[in-house]
Amino acid sequence: MSKWKIFSACFFLVLGTVLVYLSTQNASSERNWTLDQQVLPTTEIDGDLVHIKNIRNFVYESTATYTPQYYDKTFNLSELSTIDYIVEPFGSIGAAHTFLSFGFDDGSQIAISVEIRKEVGESFSPWKGVLRQYELVYVVADERDVVKLRTNYRKDDVYLYPVTTTKEHMRILFIDMLTRVNTLAQKPEFYNTVTNNCTTNIAQHINTITPNRISWDYRLLFPENSDVLAQELGLIAKGMTIEEARAKYRVNEKAEQYAEDPEFSKKIRE
Repeated sequence: MSKWKIFSACFFLVLGTVLVYLSTQNASSERNWTLDQQVLPTTEIDGDLVHIKNIRNFVYESTATYTPQYYDKTFNLSELSTIDYIVEPFGSIGAAHTFLSFGFDDGSQIAISVEIRKEVGESFSPWKGVLRQYELVYVVADERDVVKLRTNYRKDDVYLYPVTTTKEHMRILFIDMLTRVNTLAQKPEFYNTVTNNCTTNIAQHINTITPNRISWDYRLLFPENSDVLAQELGLIAKGMTIEEARAKYRVNEKAEQYAEDPEFSKKIRE
């Protein structure tokens, strides 16, 4: 047998062994989680009223130093009035984090961010993300937490785009995401860099409202330019170039300026 055939046989044997091993792994809710992801949110929906428990609202001194705090709040779905699509580019090769923020008539903003649930000592790797190494979590948080963390402490660019849609679609999307929050609390699953990441999950929720609205696109995998895709689909920044939209909706300076303002969410949108 030639050396190439021996090498090929060994390679596929190792690959097969790895794939079999990975297929036997089960997602778990019982691990040594980092402090910022120990507590899962849960929700109860009662007609127009949505009760959310454990809304994260940490007070940060740095990305590694913070005071944990959570609150519970009841929202009226009839007062849901806005959705924003938020993009945080970082790193290289098109990497970014994306999430949604839901706004209510009283000025409240609740963000839902799809992330890896980190264990102590873990950091994100896109390669480990395809090998069933991270559980998936839906973080439900105050914007003073998830936006300020990114703008004021990570120092990443953050773009906050108002989404063009109907109130009925806002309601369906919000309920669909909160339903998944409860599902994950009961039945954990693995994150996947390609098929089960932050942006693919948002696309799946949108497709629940309008089937096939968002088909597969490389910008779901490399979401730094997912705002371009959203604009092409008519969801954000109509009548602008993407350069104009990014200039208008970048919120870093305002987030720094109004970091301690009780009306932080309102101020960064002015």
